[in-house]
Amino acid sequence: MAAQRHYDELARQLSAFGAVKRDMARILPHDCPAGSAAVLALLKRYGDMRMSRMAELMAVDMSVASRHVAHTADRGWIERRPDPADKRSRILTLTAEGHEQMNNLDARTTELLAERLSDWSDDEVNQLIALMTRLRDSFGDCRTTASRAPLPVAAQASTQTTRTPA
Repeated sequence: MAAQRHYDELARQLSAFGAVKRDMARILPHDCPAGSAAVLALLKRYGDMRMSRMAELMAVDMSVASRHVAHTADRGWIERRPDPADKRSRILTLTAEGHEQMNNLDARTTELLAERLSDWSDDEVNQLIALMTRLRDSFGDCRTTASRAPLPVAAQASTQTTRTPA
């Protein structure tokens, strides 16, 4: 077990991580704020879902999730279809335009990471991925364990405003 001073330093480093997230949020297109990027990323990762599941995955109130979903629907990136099992509910689905937007977000994220980490070796990047995955797993995860693929980093930047799990 690490000494108390290590945990103190880790807490300081995690607090400072906000600067990284803010820099990553700056790469989002002007019409796709972080909350919308999170909606798109979660639909891409988990597939069609109800609004209640979206709110759960984003770790936000239904009203907050609804606002982000409405923004993405207004831009044609998702559709809200009637749920055959419960006509009062809607199923959220990515559209072709939504998939295109996700490809754009993924490309922007990859470019930013490649630029910022250009002096890192492949082994160092792999070590960071492994340690961040382990850290996240140590804190638990409200998402299903069926899919452990990481969210696009641009969507992770949304944790600043929507607390989307990283």
